[in-house]
Amino acid sequence: MKHPSPKFISLIQQASVETTPAGALKIGDFRAHLPEQTRIYITFLPGSDFADTVQTSITLKQQNMIPIPHIAARSLASKQMLEQALQQLQAIDISEALLVGGAVPTPLGEFSATIDVLETDLFQQYGFQKLGIAGHPEGSPDFSDEDAIKALQLKSAYGEKNGLALYIATQFCFEAEPLIAWQKQLQNHGVNLPVKIGVAGVATIKTLLKYAIECGIGNSMQVISKRAKDLTKIMSPFPPDDLVQALAEHIDSDSQTLINGIHIFPLGGLKKTADWMRLQLETNTDT
Repeated sequence: MKHPSPKFISLIQQASVETTPAGALKIGDFRAHLPEQTRIYITFLPGSDFADTVQTSITLKQQNMIPIPHIAARSLASKQMLEQALQQLQAIDISEALLVGGAVPTPLGEFSATIDVLETDLFQQYGFQKLGIAGHPEGSPDFSDEDAIKALQLKSAYGEKNGLALYIATQFCFEAEPLIAWQKQLQNHGVNLPVKIGVAGVATIKTLLKYAIECGIGNSMQVISKRAKDLTKIMSPFPPDDLVQALAEHIDSDSQTLINGIHIFPLGGLKKTADWMRLQLETNTDT
């Protein structure tokens, strides 16, 4: 990769990462790996106990991080469960969350999609000021591209009507061109929400292929597939330098773009990704 641009560095400095409650226990003190005030999303996997999300949030706040819990619509047993969760988060001064549908084939309760959760109006009641919603630039096996656009239109309209600051956080991808085309498509359909692009953190090509297949990543998976054909490289670490630089160049060249940040999925482990982030920043500082 050529010399990093200032925007490349800015994207890394402001990047968010994510963890599971179980993963957070293994990491211990996140300050050993990340700067304080890093935004850390806390996933809510099917069958999880939301109490673990709350405890992880408390721990992260004690470490001067910014916890952003996932709220998984299809894993909520009832509106009462949602309200209790928001009460617990409000009590520890959390006012941002990421809303996802959740990988549950059959909803546990009355919510089948994130718009159903939004329309309870409970987030405003419990002081939430900023909410992320999921985006799928390369599609999803669970719904059509047309339905995905319609869902984002509904959520965008709800946020505008109710004064909620919404943004889109995407699945991870490996190539910039489909992402740039997708955000333009959003604009063409009247969706003008800020977009945080999902980026796979440092991991082996074998690991990235595994996650890409599980998550239904589309066209940009060819970037990884081509490298996987060289069996001597399949266990080599693959950093996201090229993708982040391409996004930085796009942001610099298009003042109308919706893309304004990155969210890093540490698929190969938080330490590898944190070390990569630190190296980019130190290299830039030393030049």
